[in-house]
Amino acid sequence: MSVSESSSFCAVFDIGKTNIKLSLVDRDSGQLAISAQSENSVLNDGDFPCANTEHIWLWLKSQLKQWSTTYLIEGIGITTHGATIACVAEGELVLPILDYEFTEIDSARQAYNLLRPAFDETLSPALPVGLNLGAQLHWLQKQYPEEFARTQHFLLYPQYWCYRLSGVAVSEMTSLGCHTDLWNPNKKDYSTLVNRQRWRELFPPNFAAGKCLGVIKPDLAKTLGLPATCEIYNGIHDSNASLVPHLFTQKTPFAVVSSGTWTIIAGIGSPTSCLDERKDMLANVNVFGEPTSCIRFMGGREWQQLAGTENASEKDFLALSRRGVYAIPAFSDQGGPFRQQAGYVYGAEHQHLSESEKSALATLYLALMTDHCLELLQQNSTVIIEGAFARNSWLMEILAGLRIEQQILYSEDATGTTAGTAHLSNQTSASRWPITVFPVVPAPIIQSFITSYKQKWQSLLSR
Repeated sequence: MSVSESSSFCAVFDIGKTNIKLSLVDRDSGQLAISAQSENSVLNDGDFPCANTEHIWLWLKSQLKQWSTTYLIEGIGITTHGATIACVAEGELVLPILDYEFTEIDSARQAYNLLRPAFDETLSPALPVGLNLGAQLHWLQKQYPEEFARTQHFLLYPQYWCYRLSGVAVSEMTSLGCHTDLWNPNKKDYSTLVNRQRWRELFPPNFAAGKCLGVIKPDLAKTLGLPATCEIYNGIHDSNASLVPHLFTQKTPFAVVSSGTWTIIAGIGSPTSCLDERKDMLANVNVFGEPTSCIRFMGGREWQQLAGTENASEKDFLALSRRGVYAIPAFSDQGGPFRQQAGYVYGAEHQHLSESEKSALATLYLALMTDHCLELLQQNSTVIIEGAFARNSWLMEILAGLRIEQQILYSEDATGTTAGTAHLSNQTSASRWPITVFPVVPAPIIQSFITSYKQKWQSLLSR
């Protein structure tokens, strides 16, 4: 297929903590044409661990150049993980982009806690390491005052990549409202921390996610073989990107479970009054700038801690139920309602389980944690599962068995973020794009034991 014969495509660049992905979406049908993925890694050879921006940049350019010979790419949308910000001056990074998992950020925690606003103002809980973006900026300002003083722009991570592609510096609310301590969701304005630290002028003007920022830089268009008219669209926080198609089509209330390194559950229609800072509950800000009650836990990391090398089977679940084996949270200290307690396996030493039993235990654990989080969000309506969980049929069937009165749906989109980002970049066609979700039916074997299994799990939680 030559470029002249092809449809028009939007490229969606998705930067996750673990992987980076580029996808081409047909702008007429909304269908995925092609996708490529590469591992993402943190650089540890400098003063502090940082994002490997040059590797990401070179990979993106290489992929775009390769595809531009076959596909007519007329737009580029960006979505990334949160808790990441760039300090920029004269078009260059003043400092490497700090990795939010850097533990040394906590060394300034006591001083930072005296500055950060109350939860009632920001609906952003106090989180460890650099998960509060305000804590990162505070640490950088203390450790690197000269470089910090030279900064002209704070660019949230999606907007940093938009800037590299278009040269236009902007801000955006979904990333500003992602447990940053920097945003007041109810007022749709910066928090008192930003004013107190005199950071407001360093944030460029706010633009809506998906808004066209102009065209790609001419030299980049020439180098990559892209049309000079290729548009760059303002980026979006990845969990909020997953919500976009459903905000246009689902009836409130409903919940979306976005799963990857983090499991982030958004309760559309859940009251913000249900939020409990101690349980890692918070309000994200959706694409319309509205507060969205959320809860999260580091499900992908916990899966890596618990799962074995073989897939679970029916007999593994029955064996765990019969023997009374339970995984009690938490297996990551970086997020979740139980992040302050160490996880353990009750009823058997983990190393004595077979590899497939370990996978069954991890599946049960993630389903029970998701169910628990939905209860905390007061969500009793439709639940849509996206991402890694949607590729684990046992997990979805267990969740359906736990919430038998609700409709459990899943999306086959690999992350859920691609479709949402593409929708925003092509809003005139969004209503025509099909959003395919499939119902989940609990297996009879799951229904035979899951209620009693959950009751025992809850009793162990309360110890």
